[in-house]
Amino acid sequence: MLTTDDPLVCYAKDARGVITLTLNRPQAFNSLSEAMLAALQRELDAIAKDETARVVVIAGAGKAFCAGHDLKEMRAQPSLGYYERLFGQCGRMMMSLQKLPVPVVARVHGIATAAGCQLVAMCDLAVAARGAKFAVSGVNLGLFCSTPSVALSRNLGRKAAFEMLVTGEFIDADEAKAKGLVNRVAEPDQLDAEVERLVAAIVAKPRVAVAMGKALFYRQLEKGIEAAYADAEQTMACNMMDEAALEGVQAFIDKRRPSWSAG
Repeated sequence: MLTTDDPLVCYAKDARGVITLTLNRPQAFNSLSEAMLAALQRELDAIAKDETARVVVIAGAGKAFCAGHDLKEMRAQPSLGYYERLFGQCGRMMMSLQKLPVPVVARVHGIATAAGCQLVAMCDLAVAARGAKFAVSGVNLGLFCSTPSVALSRNLGRKAAFEMLVTGEFIDADEAKAKGLVNRVAEPDQLDAEVERLVAAIVAKPRVAVAMGKALFYRQLEKGIEAAYADAEQTMACNMMDEAALEGVQAFIDKRRPSWSAG
């Protein structure tokens, strides 16, 4: 049982700089209460300043990844001002994932519904256990998942995203992969191993290149193609002047492995 002394988000960091944030409201299927959102925000703000961080993995304790907003808490204070503040708080946390200089990987098991599905979509990458299920099911309660639609429509094709939003129906992990919501699907007992394979491939690369690339990736998506190319050209030029890129290219020319520092 969760006690008042247990953190809502458990933090762990390994020697490589891989940080795992575990949502820790298992009795409520890790629903995103105001306190949970605040705890996540504090962790993400700290990670943004941590130059030794390399990857963030977001996981869920118990039987589910995340069941979305805490509906009991939402219903207890029905006012427009309250809902504006709540969804604003959630939106800021979601955008913090994208703004981090390191990749964020969702480790998904059980269910990821409504804002929990939004959380998966806002992570840069996602690995799901076979048997995991995804839905933006607010419409079943008369509440269209408008904020999750922003993330979903940037991951899936328009028709696939809208079908999920307007029907509220579940899709399984394999369908989520086919639609572009997750990257990899693993058997439940291989979920951690598959997450590790993805993480290991990332931490083997220079942090600076990944950070520059992630920032550019999201910037260019919001631009017209000419502006996107202009931004990408400048980013690549700056990246090429970094010591890691110069060493990597020279190592390729010399037919040897690059000598990169841990950063």
